[in-house]
Amino acid sequence: MKKLTYLLFAMAIIAMSSCSVIGGIFKAGAAVGIIAVIVVILLVIWAISAFRK
Repeated sequence: MKKLTYLLFAMAIIAMSSCSVIGGIFKAGAAVGIIAVIVVILLVIWAISAFRK
């Protein structure tokens, strides 16, 4: 029974750390996505203003 407790504890620690890693990846992905959208919008505005002249 003691080995089972240690095994479950180890599995819980591994599961929690992997969730935080994946959460960090998604947060970074969201930030990069927002920056990419802003850059694309700025490029479109710049292209429209360049063709108006």
